[in-house]
Amino acid sequence: MNWSMPIILASTSPRRREMLEATGWPVQVVEPEVDDGELEAREVLPRAWVTALAWFKARSVMLKGVGPGTILGADTVCELDGKIIGKPTHRADAGEMIRSFRNRSHQVMTGVCLVASDGSERFIFSDTATVTLGDLKDEAIESYLDTNAWQGKAGGYNLLDRFADGWPLEWDGDDHTITGLPMRRLREILDEVGMTKEDRP
Repeated sequence: MNWSMPIILASTSPRRREMLEATGWPVQVVEPEVDDGELEAREVLPRAWVTALAWFKARSVMLKGVGPGTILGADTVCELDGKIIGKPTHRADAGEMIRSFRNRSHQVMTGVCLVASDGSERFIFSDTATVTLGDLKDEAIESYLDTNAWQGKAGGYNLLDRFADGWPLEWDGDDHTITGLPMRRLREILDEVGMTKEDRP
């Protein structure tokens, strides 16, 4: 199989870049020509939606003619009561999302697409984690919304930042999946798809 470094990240998410760079793998960033905020999932299942978006992003970068390397596209959504919850579009939207999670559990799914830069190989997978938010007070929600830290985040929050800030959060699964990239699975997948050992640190 024709997989090689560097990883060409089809995302401008600083969190995803930081997670990849923390492994020591060489990373390049190329902005995808896909605006998921303009797309509607409608009746598509959450797992199918995030993997489709990951593929769209990776493909858009592949069509730019980048390379050599392995393109990585990713997308993250939350699911509550069978409904896909993506990124909030405004402050009130973020507040509604967070209040809907209160005293309940919801799922967070991240889809990933790996594509060889020449298009010869493709591998798509997803990972899911469960997050439980306790009785977060309205005052804490309003204070958080005032910071605008909810912008650009699926479900309107970043798990580890909110946990460090004292939010009553518990989770089951890879916390990296919740923050945008399932690193446990990704390490396993890179071995499974035959990423050349000499290209890895």
